[in-house]
Amino acid sequence: MTVIRQLGPETVNRIAAGEVIERPASVIKELVENALDAGATAIEVVAVGGGLSMLRVTDNGSGMSREDLALAIERHATSKLSNDDLFDIVTMGFRGEALPSIGSIARLSISSRLRDAAEGARIVVDCGAKGQVSPAGLNPGSIVDVRELFSATPARLKFMRSERAETQAIVEIVKRLAMAHPVVAFELVTDDKAPLRFAAQTADADGQLQRLARIMGREFLDDALAIDGKRGAYTVGGFAALPTLHRNDAGQQFLFVNSRPVRDKLLLGAIRAAYGDLVPKGRHPMFALFVSVPTDAVDVNVHPAKTEVRFREPGEIRSLVINAVRRALEAAGHRASVFGGQQTLQALARGVAANGVGSGPWGQTHATYPKSQFAPPGFGEAMQAPLAGLMAPSADASANTAETGPELLDRPLGAARAQLHETYIVAQTRGSVIIVDQHAAHERLVYERMKAALIEGGIKRQGLLIPEIVTLEPHEVAALEDAAPELAELGLSLEAFGTEAVAVRETPALLGQTDVQALVKDLARDIAADRGKTALKSRLEAVASRMACHGSVRAGRRLTAPEMNALLREMEATPFSGQCNHGRPTYVELKLGDIERLFGRRQ
Repeated sequence: MTVIRQLGPETVNRIAAGEVIERPASVIKELVENALDAGATAIEVVAVGGGLSMLRVTDNGSGMSREDLALAIERHATSKLSNDDLFDIVTMGFRGEALPSIGSIARLSISSRLRDAAEGARIVVDCGAKGQVSPAGLNPGSIVDVRELFSATPARLKFMRSERAETQAIVEIVKRLAMAHPVVAFELVTDDKAPLRFAAQTADADGQLQRLARIMGREFLDDALAIDGKRGAYTVGGFAALPTLHRNDAGQQFLFVNSRPVRDKLLLGAIRAAYGDLVPKGRHPMFALFVSVPTDAVDVNVHPAKTEVRFREPGEIRSLVINAVRRALEAAGHRASVFGGQQTLQALARGVAANGVGSGPWGQTHATYPKSQFAPPGFGEAMQAPLAGLMAPSADASANTAETGPELLDRPLGAARAQLHETYIVAQTRGSVIIVDQHAAHERLVYERMKAALIEGGIKRQGLLIPEIVTLEPHEVAALEDAAPELAELGLSLEAFGTEAVAVRETPALLGQTDVQALVKDLARDIAADRGKTALKSRLEAVASRMACHGSVRAGRRLTAPEMNALLREMEATPFSGQCNHGRPTYVELKLGDIERLFGRRQ
C-alpha cells in the first residue's frame, strides 16, 4: 500500500529551486529584480566562474531591518503583495521563493541596512541550514552573496554549460534588465577583463534610446524609429529599426510588459505582421518595445520564472502593436538605413588599403619624383611651372542631361547626375552622394501602387489584342486556375487552355508592356509551391510583389535625366521606398564628410 507523506522543508525548497533557479543567470535575475523593487538607483553585479563559484549583487535600495532579514529567507514571505491579489502585481518579484530556494542549494549570505539605521544586519543560509542574524557594517542598501551554487544538488552541475556560456547568459539578463530601467546605473564584473557599465540615463525617450544604443549598437541608434501607440488603457513605446537594418537571427529583439522582460509569441507575431514584406525572408528586424497595461489586464503568474505573460484582451494588444509599428514605418517614408552607406565606405576603404593608394614614395607629401628616361625634352621644366590653367575647365564636365535647378539639391534624394552601368543612378544632395538601384526602387513604387489600387477596389486592366498562350506543367495550370479570382483582382485575367497551358487575356495596366510569358511562369511556380499555405491577403501581396518585379524598370535600361529625377521624386513621396519588395535597400547614401575622410581631406 502506497503511503503518502509530507515532504520536508529542505526538499520542498530544492524542488522550488529546480523550478525557479535553472542556471546562475536565473539567480542574477531574481536578485537584481529584488534590488529594483527596493528602489535602487545603482546596482553592481559580480560573477566568478560563470556564476557557479560566486555571485554577488550590491544595491543602494531601501534595505531591510533585522526582523525583515530573518523573514526574507522563509518560503512565500514577501513585502510585494500587500493585499494577496495575484492580479495586482506592480513589482518585479512577488512569489517570495527566490531567496529560500537559493539558500537551499548554495551558501547564501545577505547583508542589509535601512537608510536611516545606525548599522546593518547579516544572515547566512548554508544549503538550507539557517544561521542567526548578526550585526554588519555596510552602506545603506543590500549585498547578496551566493557561493558554490548547486553544491547541495551536484547532479544539476552536469547540466550546466561552459563557464563562458553561463557568463554570457548572465550578461544577457543584466542587459535586458538595464534596458527596462534606463534611470538605474548598472555595473557587471565577470572573469572578463573589462567590466560592463551602463550609466544612469534620463527618464525620457532620449535617455531610453541612449541606453538601448549602448546595448544594441550604434547602428541601432542611427536607424531607430520611435514607437508610440495608445488604445484605451494600453500603451506601447520604445524603438524599432528601419526595415533595411536587419539580422540573420532574433538576438536583437526585446520585449517588455510593464517593465518586465518577456518572451511572447503574440507580440512577436504582431511585430512580424507590422514589418510584413519590408524585411527579407529569413531575416529579423531589430527592436525594443515596451507594452504597458493595467495590472488586472495581464497575468504574469503563468511561468515560475515570470518570463511569460497572458493578456486578458490579446486581440486589442496585437492590433495596438501592429498599428503603432506600422505607423512609424510609414512615417519614415523613403528613409533607408545609414548602415548601407557605412558598409559601402568601408568596402571602398578596404579597396584603397589593398591597392596601396596613398602609401609609398608616390603618395608622400613633398616627394622628390625621379626623372624619367622616357620624358620628352622640357617635360621636367613644365612640371615645375605654375599650374594656373587648372582654374579654368578643360572640358564640359556636366552630364548630358536637361538642366536641373539647384533646389533639387535640397531634396532628400537630391538631383540625378549620372547613370552607371545602365543600372545605378548617382544623385547629389548638399551634403552627400546617393546611389540608387533603379530596378529595386521602381519595383517598390509599382508594388505600392498595386497595393493602393487593391484597397481602392481593384487594379485597372489592359486587354491584349491576341491572348498570350503560356505553356506550363499540369499542376501549375491547376494552381493558376484555382487562383484566377485573386489574380483578376490584381488585373491579370487568364483561363486554362487545355491541361498544359493558360490563355492570358488581360494584364495589369500598371505594368505597361511586360513579358507576359516570364510573369505567368514565375507566378505559376510561386502559387503552386504555396498552394493553400498562407492567408488570402498574404497571397495577394506576394503575387502583387512578383508582378511589380516584372513591371519595373529593368537593370540595363538607359534613363534620361528627367526620368531619373522623376524616379527620385516618386521615391521621396512613397512609403517604404527605401527597400525593395524583397527587403533589400534601394539606395545607399554616402555622407560628404565620410567621403572626405576616406580621401584624407578631413580628420
